Amino acid sequence: MPERPIALVTGASRGIGAAVARSLSDTHDLLLGGRDVDKLRALADELPGASAWPVELTDHEAVATAVPDIDRLDVLVHSAGLVELGAVADVPSESWRRTFELNLFAVTELTRLLLPALRAARGHVVLVNSGAGLSARPNWGAYAASKFALRAFADVLRAEEAGNGLRVTSVFPGRTATDMQRNVREQEGGEYEPSHYLRPESVAEPIVSAVRASRDAHLTEIIVRPS
Repeated sequence: MPERPIALVTGASRGIGAAVARSLSDTHDLLLGGRDVDKLRALADELPGASAWPVELTDHEAVATAVPDIDRLDVLVHSAGLVELGAVADVPSESWRRTFELNLFAVTELTRLLLPALRAARGHVVLVNSGAGLSARPNWGAYAASKFALRAFADVLRAEEAGNGLRVTSVFPGRTATDMQRNVREQEGGEYEPSHYLRPESVAEPIVSAVRASRDAHLTEIIVRPS
């Protein structure tokens, strides 16, 4: 029996990351990245061919230590993220740095280190962006800036690695019923109304469809909004 393809999903302990992992588990062996070791192990126990990969993504030395064991990678899904809201006049530089460290620098460094493994598999990089990566609003400065930058990174990576057979997909979901969204609504001072938002599974479905698309199809950008 041929070996199954391998996917690494960050932010896999909950929300969109966990939904993507569950959807991919039918066809892929999984490395589940995240901070909550207990949740990662519980999900790994649930999914055949899955194992926890509890690496702090903003600790570049820890990432560099964990990556060499991965010599072939078919799919890399970046789903981890951070939102801290506030007006430009009120948000200190530390908040901007925290946001960029996880939403951008962790992505660029993990991708860079895994490029040999991705090239070996002619793999696929999926970057879970946000509607804020397409249009910035008041109080969303640091988050939107990090997501605009993430889109630029995806565009550059796609162009640079096309000759190596890599596919790169940016996904721009609207508000999604996740713990992150609950935190966002608390920061906005509003009610958390999951029935008004996308389900994580509704975002995972087009992501997995892009991953499973035939080699002649390259879905470069996907926009998903609540209906």
